[in-house]
Amino acid sequence: MTKKKIFIIGEINVDLIMTGENVEPQWNQEKLVDSFDLVLGSSSCITAAGLAGLGMDVYFVGLVGDDVFGHFCVEELKKKGINTSYVKLVPHIQTGVTLSLSTSKDRALLTYMGTISELGPNDIPEEIYDLADHIHFGSYFLQTNMKQHWKDVLIKARSKNVTTSFDTGWDPNEKWDRDVILSLMEDVNLFIPSEVEINNIFELNDVSQVKEILPEKYENVIVKLGAKGSMMINAQGNTTRVSGYSIKPIDTTGAGDSFNAGLIYGYLHGLKNSELLEFANACGALATLRIGGASSVPSVADVIAFQTENKIVN
Repeated sequence: MTKKKIFIIGEINVDLIMTGENVEPQWNQEKLVDSFDLVLGSSSCITAAGLAGLGMDVYFVGLVGDDVFGHFCVEELKKKGINTSYVKLVPHIQTGVTLSLSTSKDRALLTYMGTISELGPNDIPEEIYDLADHIHFGSYFLQTNMKQHWKDVLIKARSKNVTTSFDTGWDPNEKWDRDVILSLMEDVNLFIPSEVEINNIFELNDVSQVKEILPEKYENVIVKLGAKGSMMINAQGNTTRVSGYSIKPIDTTGAGDSFNAGLIYGYLHGLKNSELLEFANACGALATLRIGGASSVPSVADVIAFQTENKIVN
């Protein structure tokens, strides 16, 4: 089978991960954490790494600073089998950095934007629309220079029969861009927010209200529910909901982005409904059993073995 070519258009940064059960800082106090790691970060990079681990032919389009962290990110992408020929080194702007304070249940993030927000439409080569089978972008709210241009990306991709997906991420300004998101939903194949993100974007009290806000035209809305699993509403308005796996997480950093990778892989290989969500859930769950979202990614065989050996929570 020919490998699918997937282009990730996105932000690149390092993650500095501090792990423990008592990582919440207090002013004028010093606390000790259990571990510290420097790893390749960003929603888009973690999704890219997950897809490469699943055997996809992955290309990254993005910017990093011409600094130690930038060179580290490019080398890490290459180590994971990701083509970096469309990654540019930018002088005079530092590579973005996220400090992740991570427990087994959740994590808090502090981010220095740097090059994260700098990617613009002129950095996206026109040739990718002829080369790609699928285009994905993450962290909509952080990639501020691209906010008004994603619609063009989706329309160009559709004109070339290239499927698409995007993940919003958290909005640090908490404005949520409801109307823009609704417009993008009309042209994307897979819209993949988390439960808390979609509730904030559309001012919902409960994720079960999602159907009420869907635009007239949409294809697949997939909501990540964390430990509770995931749900999907397809173009026909049918809802599929699948519970998560019963595991003991170590670090939840990148679990949602690894879910994205599993979802995209499954979608491109014809998985549907509960089978698709179960595969994506497994990819997300596996991510919580390691430090850092992109530090070690599973193969398809690893995911299938995990599904066989672990129970879904009822």
